[in-house]
Parts: sequence; C-alpha cells; structure tokens
Amino acid sequence: MIHPHTELKFISDEIGFGVVATKFIPAGTITWALDKLDREFSPADFNAFEPIYQKILDTYCYRNGIGNFVLCWDLARYVNHSFNSNCISTAYDFELAVRDIHPGEQLTDDYGYLNVSDHFHGIDEGTERKIVYPDDLVHFHKQWDEQLLYVFPKIINLNQPLQSLIPEHIHQEITNIIEGKTEMKSILNIYHKSSQ
Repeated sequence: MIHPHTELKFISDEIGFGVVATKFIPAGTITWALDKLDREFSPADFNAFEPIYQKILDTYCYRNGIGNFVLCWDLARYVNHSFNSNCISTAYDFELAVRDIHPGEQLTDDYGYLNVSDHFHGIDEGTERKIVYPDDLVHFHKQWDEQLLYVFPKIINLNQPLQSLIPEHIHQEITNIIEGKTEMKSILNIYHKSSQ
C-alpha cells in the first residue's frame, strides 16, 4: 500500500503519470508496504498467461527475492524510476523515504533494486548512471544500504500511517537495529539472480 498522502498525476508526455505527494513526507517515513491485496505471481504463473497479460505484469510488477512478480493493487505501481530516487526498498517488504518529499514532488524508486528483467535507458538526470541493469543490486547495494541506515533511526519517531501493515516481529527488528542490537539486513537480500 502506498502512503495515503499521495495521488496519481500526469507528469509529462515523456514520463506519463506518476505518484506525487499531497502533503509533506519527511525522511524516514514508510512510503510503501506490502499488503494483503498485492498480488504475487510465480514465473510459471507468468508464463501461463497470454502475451497481453504478460505485458501488463512486465510493465507494472517488480520481482521479489524469490523471483515472483508482485503487482501492487494501488497507485504504487505508478511510482516512476529515478537514478536519484527519494524512496528505497528494504529487505523487510517496505520502502522508506530517504530524504524529505515535498507536496507536488514525485515519489520515485531506482528500478535497479526491483529485479528488472531487461536493461533500459533511463531519462537523463545528469547522474553518472544512465542505464538500469538487472544486476544493479549487486553493484549498488552498499550505497543504498548507507542511505537506508541514515534514515532508519527516524522510523520510530515519525507518524507512520502504514505502521499497521508492518508485522510485529519486523517492528521489533527495526527497534533492535536502531538500538544497535542487530544489523540491518542489506537490500542485497531482495536480489534475484535469475531476473537476468
């Protein structure tokens, strides 16, 4: 489920639609969490579909760590790619805002951590990276982990509208990470090698 202070909005002819903030979303906010309405399809399920459905799944799904296609039921499937994303996935089935997101600003993900099936050229944002590859998680997980660790301590001090979607054992693990009792699991844990 996407954060409630968001809406679908037309961005541009080049980008199409995207998800934008309707209110200020501070860094450390859980911006998305896997929920019971999100649908998961195995590779066998995907292959059994007709091409028209495969195209939809290939466009709107991400691949999880076991290689299944996950189709978000709400606006989350419209979150666009950015090489300088303001949200990052975690190994705990939720995403965090890694910097403040202001009203009218898009929520973005780096598709490099979504186990894409094929490489693609992103919109030029003036960043060193120009292409998203299926194995980007292998190369950039340390950078993404650092960004997550920087905002992790803020999780328990912020209003979290999606908190009820986070299982209790994950809440406890978040607390243990913040208190230094355990290490945060690397985003590399969500890498699925066969997505290549």
